Amino acid sequence: MAEKEEVKLLGIWASPFSRRIEMALKLKGIPYDYVEEILEHKSPLLLALNPIHKKVPVLVHNGKTILESQVILQYIDETWKQNPILPQDPYERSKARFLAKLVDEQIITAGFVSMARADEKGREALAEQTRELIVNLEKELVGKDFFGGKSVGFLDLVAGSMIPFCLERGWEGIGLKVITEEKFPEYSRWVKNMEKVEAVKDCIPPREKHVEHMNYMGERIRSA
Repeated sequence: MAEKEEVKLLGIWASPFSRRIEMALKLKGIPYDYVEEILEHKSPLLLALNPIHKKVPVLVHNGKTILESQVILQYIDETWKQNPILPQDPYERSKARFLAKLVDEQIITAGFVSMARADEKGREALAEQTRELIVNLEKELVGKDFFGGKSVGFLDLVAGSMIPFCLERGWEGIGLKVITEEKFPEYSRWVKNMEKVEAVKDCIPPREKHVEHMNYMGERIRSA
C-alpha cells in the first residue's frame, strides 16, 4: 500500500489567498490537513515555514514548503494531474496568468487597499477605476460558464476567491455598490455558476462575519 501523502495547508478563514488553495485541493480531490492561523498572532510554525513574508497560505507537501497562492495553485496542478486547473493551450494559459495578476495586483489595490484610505469622493473614483479593470474579466466570460470554459479553472479560483467572495464583502461594509448585474451581466452569471460548484461553495466565508472582518481590515489599513 502506498504511503499516505502529507498535504498540509496553513491559512486564515477570511483570506482569499487561502480559500483559493482549499478550492483547488477540493476540486482535485486531495485530502489535506488545515491549520488555521490568527492574523495578529502568527504561529511559530508559520514563521518557520515562511520567514520572508510571514503570510498565509503555506502548503506543505511531503516536507516541502510551497509559498504564494498563485505559485501554490500551479504546483498543485502540476503535481496532481486530475481535473486540470490551468488551460492546456499555451496562449490560454498565458492569458489566465496575466488576468490573475491583474486581479491580485491592480484590482485589489484599487478596489480595497487604496479605497480603505480614501474619502467618499476618492472612493467613488476608485470604484470607477475598479469597474474599468473588471471589464477585462467581463469580456473574457462572454459565451463561457467559467473562465476555464465548462469547468472551474485557475482564473476562476483567483478571481472568484478575491472579487465576489472577498472584495464585494468589503464594499458592502462601506455601503458602496461597485458591481451591478446590469453593467456586468456576464460576471453576475459567472458568480451564480461558481456558487453552484460544491468545492467552491464549501470555501466561501460566511457573509456577515466576513463583512465585519473586511471592515476591520480596512481600519488596519487606515491606521497603518
